[in-house]
Formats: sequence, structure tokens, C-alpha cells
Amino acid sequence: MVCRHCRKANISRPRRLCWCCYYAPGVRDLYPSTSKYARRGEGNFNGNAPPPAFPTGALPGSPEKIAVLAERARFKQSLWHPDDATLAGPNLVLAQAG
Repeated sequence: MVCRHCRKANISRPRRLCWCCYYAPGVRDLYPSTSKYARRGEGNFNGNAPPPAFPTGALPGSPEKIAVLAERARFKQSLWHPDDATLAGPNLVLAQAG
């Protein structure tokens, strides 16, 4: 197989690139990783994340809850707030605030 970028040399590096193209500045960024182990999406953040600023009243599994979780992941916040709504219904704190 030949390099995806120069189409001349045999591939010898990840992303189906040859040695020269893989280490050339900027070329590697043009081609996404082809590895099934590559990091995709918002990343896998495993640090101590700050808690979210406010709880959500969206029920687990709902599109609204998934959107809230995606936003929390994007801002590298903890995904879960202690006062988030559960399948048993919204928590008492949310009911009193509303």
C-alpha cells in the first residue's frame, strides 16, 4: 500500500502515511487516526472534575439529559450533580426551587 499523502512511498507509520509524510509538519493533522483505539469525541477526562454549577430536572435517558451530559463533558465538569432528577422524579431541592 502507498502513502495517503504523497502516493509514492510505502506506508510505514500510523494513519496510512509514509515515514516522511508522518513527520512532516502539519501533514499528520490532515489525516484522522485509523486506529480503533484512537481517542475520539470529547476525550476521556479522568481527573478531579469540578461539580456542575446547577442540577438538571431532565430525566435519565431523555434527550435533554443527554444534551446536559454532553455539555458537562465539553466543559470537563463532573457528569453528575447530587441534586439531578432521578427516575423516581425530581429531587426535593428542584421542586422547592421551581
